[in-house]
Amino acid sequence: MLEQKNVILNTPSLSLCDEAASASEALLIIPTFNEAENIGRLIGDLRERYARAVDILVIDDNSPDGTAGIVRSLQLTMKGIHLMTRERKLGLGTAYITGFLFALQNNYRYIMEMDADYSHDPAMVERFFDAMSDADLVIGSRYMNNTINVVNWPLGRLILSKMASIYTRFVTGMPVADPTSGFKCFSREVLRALDLERINSQGYSFQIEMNFRVWKKGFVIKEIPIVFVDRTVGKSKMSRHNIREAVWIVWWLKIKSVIGLL
Repeated sequence: MLEQKNVILNTPSLSLCDEAASASEALLIIPTFNEAENIGRLIGDLRERYARAVDILVIDDNSPDGTAGIVRSLQLTMKGIHLMTRERKLGLGTAYITGFLFALQNNYRYIMEMDADYSHDPAMVERFFDAMSDADLVIGSRYMNNTINVVNWPLGRLILSKMASIYTRFVTGMPVADPTSGFKCFSREVLRALDLERINSQGYSFQIEMNFRVWKKGFVIKEIPIVFVDRTVGKSKMSRHNIREAVWIVWWLKIKSVIGLL
């Protein structure tokens, strides 16, 4: 736990755009590690679609392929692009917590999570904001209404992901069809209500833990259907450690909740 807090509190190198950080109501957080093949095109697509409606924060873990350099070059010609660079690979969970704290400090109303590899469709972003009209957290679900909307995944990974969703619902009772999805939007009020420094999980587990804490706080969670397309360039960051952590985190959350220590 202490290590997690140190990661959060150590200030990363921050490169802001040339206008106020809170010029837009929404912030889209994109963690990166070796995404040079994707990040430039993704930022360009987001900027073309949403102009100044959405600011973008890239949090890069010292990618050796030059991901951060590409973002810096885009900052010269595009507004609303922010970059945080960290000295080493510190994990998905700590990246998002760092981004959440930045969002709260700069008064964003909506805070989104998004992958850099085009598995999350940029065209869907506006649908999240529409859905936030009657929700506190909107999750992009691959598994709504007994359908599976996943493209190009190996069968083994699809089974693993689907079973993780069923397992999580069974253990926690949380009414979320796709609790491991990383395409989602939080309201500012939700993030303010959570003790972010107590979030200490990564990968799949981070998504489960955030959803569970939001649900237990009594906020409204809504799912909207998305189509998840596996990356076509670059490498997946999922590890066996992420899978093992997701197996036990649901029991840890359940027990903490039951004894009132969540």
